[in-house]
Amino acid sequence: MAAAVEAVGDFRLTIGELSSPLEALVRSVAFQSVSTKAATTIHGRLIDKITKGGTIPVSPERILRVRKQTLRDVGLSWAKVEAIRDLARKTADGVIPDRNTLRTMDDAEIIKRITTVQGIGQWTVEMLLIFSLGRPDVLPATDLGVRKGFARVFATEELPPPRDLLQVGEVWRPYRSVASWYLWRAGELPEGIQLA
Repeated sequence: MAAAVEAVGDFRLTIGELSSPLEALVRSVAFQSVSTKAATTIHGRLIDKITKGGTIPVSPERILRVRKQTLRDVGLSWAKVEAIRDLARKTADGVIPDRNTLRTMDDAEIIKRITTVQGIGQWTVEMLLIFSLGRPDVLPATDLGVRKGFARVFATEELPPPRDLLQVGEVWRPYRSVASWYLWRAGELPEGIQLA
């Protein structure tokens, strides 16, 4: 890891402003499994429909008032439409906590609560923990970029199974988010840079 840190440089993780867990998770669902460009367009259309062109805030009630077909017409798959509607219902019911409550909860409890939403898995919540809440000790072991970075840094032929990555990552506690950031960046370095 020392060679990766040297090659990548200073730690520069930017924490996004968490307006609300609902908005952050709606964005995450919209961005799942599509290119950034397409996701940006779809998400923009989605927010425009939910907020009537920005005139009202995103709320669970507003999401649930928008017809399913309208959500589908902005470019969401039917699975994502159902995920966003389930997220809205669970936010309205208090399963998904508000921003202030979320900040007081531990990582495991946040993962447990949010992964009850259809279509939202642990990886999505881990991204929220790192990039919106700035939690220092998250290792998204299923993330392809982290696994590729690990293979590059430790010069392995194959990507590590998540279980093995978690085991090795124990030495990085309580700063596994920092290690994850360096693994992401190491995986993006030009091939000519030697890390191991």
